[in-house]
Formats: sequence, C-alpha cells, structure tokens
Amino acid sequence: MSKLLDTIIGRSASVREDDYMELDLEAFEGAGEEEAASMYVKVATIADLKDTPKVKDEVYNGNIVIVDVTKLKMDRITYERVLKDLKDVAKDVNGDIVGLGDQKYVIITPMSVKISREKIGGGL
Repeated sequence: MSKLLDTIIGRSASVREDDYMELDLEAFEGAGEEEAASMYVKVATIADLKDTPKVKDEVYNGNIVIVDVTKLKMDRITYERVLKDLKDVAKDVNGDIVGLGDQKYVIITPMSVKISREKIGGGL
C-alpha cells in the first residue's frame, strides 16, 4: 500500500523512459494528404470595409467563418455597416450570425447550421 501511495503522491524513486509514449502529432495536425470536406471553419479579420467580400464569399461557399472585428471598433459607422453586410449574408444563405466576446468576434454560418444561444458550463 505504501508503494502505491508513494507513486500517486510522486515520491517514486525513479521514472523510466519506457513509462512514456512518443506521440506523432503530425497525424493529428493534418499533415500529409488532406481529405476534402463539405464545410470548413475559417478564421478572418476585418479591419476595413474592403475585407468584407472575402468573408462573404466564404459563407456563400458553405463555410463557417469566425471573424475578428476588434479593429473596426474604433470606427462606429464602418463597424455597423460591416455587421449589416454580414447579417445580410447570413439571411441570404438562410444561415445564422452571432456576436461573441463583447462583440469582438462574429460567427457566421451557412445554410443548415444554426448557432445555439445557450451557454454550456461556466456558471451563471
């Protein structure tokens, strides 16, 4: 029993190299051949109105886009115009749009993907 407790508490005298397993992370990071997917999650930053068409194209192509809009916060008029454009795209494709993190990020989804407004965990 004392040997078991010593191992759990960390007082084990020696750690052998064969106690650990080498992991090949490339297998999990998408190295090698990529399989085509029907939908991707893309990340974008909109710093100006001219960045909006690229995001809109991705949503029209059926991808989910997470957009960082923090750079737009300084110009309220541009910020509101970009959000209106993104809302229109979500409506056009029968998708969904939601703001996250004090409106620092916006998630836009294509058709047949809806965003739940319920939070999982995290308390109140």
